[in-house]
Amino acid sequence: MAEAPSFDWAALMRAGLRGLGLTPDQFWALTPAELQLLLGSDAGAAPMGRARLEELAAAYPDKRGMRDD
Repeated sequence: MAEAPSFDWAALMRAGLRGLGLTPDQFWALTPAELQLLLGSDAGAAPMGRARLEELAAAYPDKRGMRDD
């Protein structure tokens, strides 16, 4: 069985609380991807392509009657 990756929680908390000025509640409410983005570690992340956008639109269609523009 593969060993789960470990996280340096102390370093992540220092970066979030001291570096970014987040409160503990704000820090713990973030997803790992959001924290990574806030810390500027999004290098190499590819933008969403048309196929993925269409897949999400099909999975979560807009509801009629929510707004009348």
